[in-house]
Amino acid sequence: MKEKAKTDKKKEKKRLQGFQVVEEECIWMKAGVVSFRLCDNAYDCYNCPFDKGMKKAMGLETSSRAAKEEPGWVAYLKKTYHGASRPCRHALTGRVNAPKICPNNYECYHCPYDQMLDEYDLAQLASAPQYHMVSGYRMADGYYYHMGHTWARFDHGGRVRVGFDDFLVKVFGPPQALSLPPLGAVLKQEETGWTFGRDEHKAAVLSPITGTVLAINHRAKEHPEITHHDPYQEGWLFVVEPDLPKRNLKRLYFGEESFRWLEHETQELMGIMGQDYEALAATGGEAISDLYGQFPDLGWDRLVKTFLHTEKA
Repeated sequence: MKEKAKTDKKKEKKRLQGFQVVEEECIWMKAGVVSFRLCDNAYDCYNCPFDKGMKKAMGLETSSRAAKEEPGWVAYLKKTYHGASRPCRHALTGRVNAPKICPNNYECYHCPYDQMLDEYDLAQLASAPQYHMVSGYRMADGYYYHMGHTWARFDHGGRVRVGFDDFLVKVFGPPQALSLPPLGAVLKQEETGWTFGRDEHKAAVLSPITGTVLAINHRAKEHPEITHHDPYQEGWLFVVEPDLPKRNLKRLYFGEESFRWLEHETQELMGIMGQDYEALAATGGEAISDLYGQFPDLGWDRLVKTFLHTEKA
């Protein structure tokens, strides 16, 4: 039974959950090639093992470099559809609701429409997430969480938006400074990615994923207090392009697992605070908005080491 439970958990962790995906059907299913297949890679077809397997099974491999680099569905759609009947991949995956024809022979890398969608996604944030309250802290549905109290949200195409979780911003209070990684910086999961500061104190933060920084929330950088008021939407920090999205899942919490993890973190905090905090927590409702500001004797460095798993910056 224990072995079966381990196997089931491993299978469950394998599927990458995209945030508020309009469609979940694999593009091969959309194209009518397979009867049923749900996308488990946030429509990052370029790094999808299933796509590579389909390409090989259908004999779509060619000797040209371009054909080897493009996903299998591209070769299939080029072969199947012609002229005015050629559907845009973004219409197939549900990224856009209106029917649209591809004018570029599925060469998305030089398509102005494809670039426009990517730029829009980088600059904008989707509708506000739904929340669960866990031990007095908000947790956004559809977000992954890292042990260093950051979140990672997988968007269309496998790109990842990153930010602080509600526990971090409430424990450390409103940050007065943010030092975010520059565009093009390569972050490594569980290595220091950026820092934040308050008064004379600073703290280093572990990156929740591995990848290259594509965009930064300059508004949050200039007004760090936004991350305290709205950590899951307006207070996002930056967007990353991961090399292989699924590889990041091993060290991230999701769904019920993330709830149990945060409950454990809250118990750890209660142990540090002692009986006074337990009395406050017993009143219910949300947690203290600025814990360190009200209880500086807790020690900044102690909180950083315990919950961010880093030393002081």
